[in-house]
Amino acid sequence: MNPPLIDSHCHLDFPDFAPERDAVVASARAAGLVRLITISTRVDKVAQVRAVAEAYDDVFFTVGTHPHEAHLDPEVPAEKIAELARHPKCVGIGEAGLDYHYDRAPRDVAARVFRTHIKAARLSGLPLVIHTRDADADTAAILVDEMGKGAFKALLHCFTAGAELARTGLELGLSISFSGVLTFKKSDALREIAARVPADRLLVETDAPFLAPAPHRGKRNEPAFVVETARVLAATRGVAYEEIAATTTANVLALFDKMPAPPRAAVAA
Repeated sequence: MNPPLIDSHCHLDFPDFAPERDAVVASARAAGLVRLITISTRVDKVAQVRAVAEAYDDVFFTVGTHPHEAHLDPEVPAEKIAELARHPKCVGIGEAGLDYHYDRAPRDVAARVFRTHIKAARLSGLPLVIHTRDADADTAAILVDEMGKGAFKALLHCFTAGAELARTGLELGLSISFSGVLTFKKSDALREIAARVPADRLLVETDAPFLAPAPHRGKRNEPAFVVETARVLAATRGVAYEEIAATTTANVLALFDKMPAPPRAAVAA
């Protein structure tokens, strides 16, 4: 049996999974996954994410608006986000942040929405899931500024940024999650960063249905494939796969501490 793992970031509400969501969740369980966190990309559409989490005992969700959608939900107050997060299965805020690769929302709007989500993380006490792409300096500046206003828990998800943002995030107490990008042939620089992240700050994820890891690259990603990312992370750090599975599982449960730990029987399996 595979050791227990948690996919800390997937999108089970996306249409890619609609016809076979039960099978995808069953496949994840068969691969050893004991928890899945399905991530919101739009506050105004969180009901569909919540419905997916409510359908499975081992699936939990977040509430937030992705930077691609920031201009569509620009005025949602932090108080509303925090209120929605009171649902028993909501374990985080986000994903929110900055994305200068596609620039689908005006940068000033995305920054304002990002700060609103940080406030919601403070109000709720839940961790913020941060999306950042090609925006290292501005992301770091906002995080430093906001942390100075009051502490909040956060995670740099699907980390593909540079070493400087990793350093800043770690100094601020953030965790870092690695996706299938870690397994790509041209990701040597990313693997160098992953090798140096403190063990108690490491998470793994799929970002499914995107970014399938090798050897599944080019296919639709799914939570079960997080096993491949964990294997590469273990090799990168020179430790056993079982150690990475245990470490990342413990780290997810510590960060997303509203999420109940899986039954001991599931972990023992």
